[in-house]
Amino acid sequence: MDGRIAGADGGSVALGRALTERRLEKFMNHSRTGRAVITLASVLALTACTSSNRAALPSSIRWKPWSDAVFERAKRENRFVLLDLEAVWCHWCHVMDETTYHDPAVVALIESRYIAVRVDQDSRPDISNRYEDYGWPATVVFGPDGGEIIKRSGYIPPPQMASVLQAIIDDPTPGPSVVAEPAIHAASDALLAPALRQELLGSHVATYDSEHGGWGFTHKYLDADSVEYSLVRARAGDAAAEARARQTLTAQLALIDPVWGGVYQYSTGGDWKEPHFEKIMSMQAGNLEVYSLAYALWHDATHLSAARDVQRFLRGFLTSPDGAFYTSQDADVVQGEHAGEFFALGDAERRKRGIPRIDTHVYARENGWAIRAHVALFEATADAGALDSARRAAQWIVANRSLPGGGFRHDAHDAAGPYLGDTLAMGRAFLALHEATAERDWLARAEQAADFIAAHFQTDAGFATAALPDAASPGSPAPKPQRDENVAVARFANLLFRYTGKATHRQLAEHAMRYLAAPEVAKLVPTAGVLLADGELTADPPHVTIVGRKDDPQARALFQAALALPSPYKRIEWFDRREGPLMNADVEYPDLDKPAAFACSEGRCSSPAFTPDDVRARVSALRP
Repeated sequence: MDGRIAGADGGSVALGRALTERRLEKFMNHSRTGRAVITLASVLALTACTSSNRAALPSSIRWKPWSDAVFERAKRENRFVLLDLEAVWCHWCHVMDETTYHDPAVVALIESRYIAVRVDQDSRPDISNRYEDYGWPATVVFGPDGGEIIKRSGYIPPPQMASVLQAIIDDPTPGPSVVAEPAIHAASDALLAPALRQELLGSHVATYDSEHGGWGFTHKYLDADSVEYSLVRARAGDAAAEARARQTLTAQLALIDPVWGGVYQYSTGGDWKEPHFEKIMSMQAGNLEVYSLAYALWHDATHLSAARDVQRFLRGFLTSPDGAFYTSQDADVVQGEHAGEFFALGDAERRKRGIPRIDTHVYARENGWAIRAHVALFEATADAGALDSARRAAQWIVANRSLPGGGFRHDAHDAAGPYLGDTLAMGRAFLALHEATAERDWLARAEQAADFIAAHFQTDAGFATAALPDAASPGSPAPKPQRDENVAVARFANLLFRYTGKATHRQLAEHAMRYLAAPEVAKLVPTAGVLLADGELTADPPHVTIVGRKDDPQARALFQAALALPSPYKRIEWFDRREGPLMNADVEYPDLDKPAAFACSEGRCSSPAFTPDDVRARVSALRP
């Protein structure tokens, strides 16, 4: 097999497809972020394509949205399907669009035998989760029958792309990047086997970069689950875990924008000095929540300042007029041009040049993440503004993204779905709001979300990323479980069980955990999420109940002191007898003549606390 085609410079490129794939494997740095390792060939390709050249070569690629109709046409016309899975905030996606997809040879090949499909990965969680390991941009080519032929991560320069496209035409046999996915068989036990738990803990420690901080040695970013797990261990007295958390939280400060606030997605080069400047909601929410938890634990003003910087960016750039949260801010002020010089400027100088594009889609999933993060800040600081932001966003999503039965759409109109991530994120947000306010309507909404998840996403092995279709088709492959989402299901359903006492919620948690306990799932790095879920299923959360009227200022002060418990896994309740019994009335509280707080753990309850200082003393005695 030897495909000879015209290259971007008018010459010819002769490469067999297997050779092409091997060279591309070396060229691309396979990572979740999709960062390309820039070689001499790619630099020449980029240098040859100046801004004026790009303007003279408008793309004639007719991009289509992902749909069953695309695959039906591909089969009918014997065409291949080229999927460009991009992110609207992604620098290298912009570069690839301006270079590769404006190259005459690439355009001609696509028009001759391909159907070009472009998908914003934020808009389609089902497709995004399917190819998340390939980063953005991800390039996937399907045969006329819908089967995968190649999968590629990151930027592909024009000559290599043209070679690949021609090689596929010459020989459409699936290449080495396409391998059969291993079958996942759920574990029989909902808890990790002791030996596996120790192996995951060893992996968590081994993948820590003790020199620079953070988990992983190439890309630097704050992995929220890994830091949260270290905070949990630190509160239990693990000095090494505390050191890892503190070092990482300090190192991550380098990725906080000192002018506008917010965090850049990650840094390359093995340290924290080469940021990629996109600001995406998953990173904003994760940083805001983790820095808030760290502040609640250690009362370090640096951690509070970091949390405030993220809050400031979300308020100033990613909050809609109605209070819901937008999705992201682009990495580039001029798409395709590196933004390092721009982000080194002050506020006024930046604004003269323009503001990087804001993705104003309002997704339920991203709002759920942001709501929980704002609740964490409120609990750590009693910042009423943070709680107000969480409320407004939740109310907007309920009014504009709700589905019958307690679920949620992703966007105003979904091309597919519903997706697990939206209902799951909002369910966790509702439970957080119930904890922070003791308002029972939020708990009812959390229950409805759990019921919707059970009805629409449960498979034999875990919970699938999208609702199960009535019949699978090439354009709508059967959705599969995704690990991070199942970690979140396990944690959400287990904590919901603690608040409601309902066995169905515990069963949901155990079903997700059996998927996570399968060794081929559990051992994927980072392992902290699985360890967090396992730890929570094996222990009761610290439990504090305020007994008193909700309009009593003394009871309010006790409640706020209880919320400040420095633990992400806790059960905080407010028992006002006028509202009737708590849903999970597993403790009988005395009727006293003034408000009191009771701290319980592992079947034991403290004597009543009557002041915030007493509450803090009782709480500090509780185990994590």
